[in-house]
Amino acid sequence: MEAEAEHKQPRTLSYLVVAGLLTVLTGMELAASYTPALKMALVPVLLVLSAAKFALVAMFYMHLRYESLAYTVIFATLLLFAMVVTFSVFILIRAFFGLV
Repeated sequence: MEAEAEHKQPRTLSYLVVAGLLTVLTGMELAASYTPALKMALVPVLLVLSAAKFALVAMFYMHLRYESLAYTVIFATLLLFAMVVTFSVFILIRAFFGLV
């Protein structure tokens, strides 16, 4: 039986760098939430920062970076579908309760 091809495992330093980046992004989110100048653009700023954190976690800690592109496409497609459903529900709730 032929041994399966192994992907190269990241070193400990790589995990520490990604953890540091996640810490910096979290600090940026906290700073943005306490900055009065960003009050009008707070939601888009937080969405971009959280999307960056999500991408780091999904690609590095969930090992999507080392897997086949098909897994990444499936994951991204289902994530997009979940986002569309979530935003649709928010819009329907706002319309139902007259918050539009």
